[in-house]
Amino acid sequence: MASENVHNLRKFVVPEIVFGVGSISLTGRYARNLGAKKVLVVTDPGVIKAGWTQRVLDSLSDEGIPFAVFSGVTPNPRAEEVMLGAEIYKGENCNMIVTVGGGSPMDCAKGIGMVHSNGGHILDYQGVDRITEPIPPLICIPTTAGSSADVSQFAIIADTRRKVKIAIVSKMIVPDAALIAPETTTTMDSYLTACTGMDALTHAVEAYLSNASSPMTDLPALEAIRLVSHHLERVIQNPLNVEERSAMMLGSMYAGMAFSNASLGAVHAMAHSLGGFMDLAHGECNALLLEHVVEFNLRAVPQKCMKIAQSMGLNIEGETTDKQKYILTEGIARLRKSVGIDKKLSDLGVHGEDIPHLAEFALMDACMVTNPVHPTREEMEAIYLKVF
Repeated sequence: MASENVHNLRKFVVPEIVFGVGSISLTGRYARNLGAKKVLVVTDPGVIKAGWTQRVLDSLSDEGIPFAVFSGVTPNPRAEEVMLGAEIYKGENCNMIVTVGGGSPMDCAKGIGMVHSNGGHILDYQGVDRITEPIPPLICIPTTAGSSADVSQFAIIADTRRKVKIAIVSKMIVPDAALIAPETTTTMDSYLTACTGMDALTHAVEAYLSNASSPMTDLPALEAIRLVSHHLERVIQNPLNVEERSAMMLGSMYAGMAFSNASLGAVHAMAHSLGGFMDLAHGECNALLLEHVVEFNLRAVPQKCMKIAQSMGLNIEGETTDKQKYILTEGIARLRKSVGIDKKLSDLGVHGEDIPHLAEFALMDACMVTNPVHPTREEMEAIYLKVF
């Protein structure tokens, strides 16, 4: 092989995926096929209230598979929750994990598997490829269209002592199966739908702009951008429309396939710092930052940014470069505001003196490595201040 082609080598890792209405009912069958003797079901109180956890438990019962339930997961899963879940997993003599919910239960479930198989503390595994042993079999059933944790090799865990979120990236935590049932998202309220939808858009945009992107990730990233841009407003207006929910769930899945293999960028690095420090919703943080980071990155990847504009359905033909950039950033801002995300960091409790701290931790985040521009601390502070 010619040496100049070596750097073009790429891997593309995804779980087995079953997509479609009713796929949640296959949980028991997939657990049985993966050798389940006793399953730890990781979920949260909201998903239990919505009825989706019971659907999973019924499917396991239909196959005669015993289970224990761990629902002590908060919206930003904490390290101590992972450690408690790992104790329960061991104490209940489980050999498999099924998780139903949004990104928080799914990330917590991955963390539980990591600790069980590798020992130590979950915070020991911050960074890329630090896990040596495979986690137990894992089935993910997402109930939000945005986190994409069901198809990714990422887990985000809150370190409450340092007040920051850490990123753990490893092929060892790619789920064995993702059962993606669009109807599970019909119980989300409009603001959660908006935040998770903007999270999916951010995943797709950052994966496409990533310096680790490739043709294998560009295709799903651009399709995710198209789907989210065209369906997010519609699904908020018609929350029980399963076709619209399916389009959003498909967009989330494609975005996850893209970012899991191309990684992310400065939006996520900054959102992890912000969300960990203030205990804020991840999708909301991404939504507020996205247009400003895209504007910052434009100088490095102008042609790619124009492709994003086209996928969003923005008319940029015949316009000057400066006008095209304006149309793109305003298009992102317009979508964000149209779905009800229109806050400032000051509205969320952030103070001016917090900005240097946020910038410092953002620069240390693993997602920053693949941002197309390597920012300075002062540049990170300037972006935060635009949202302040």
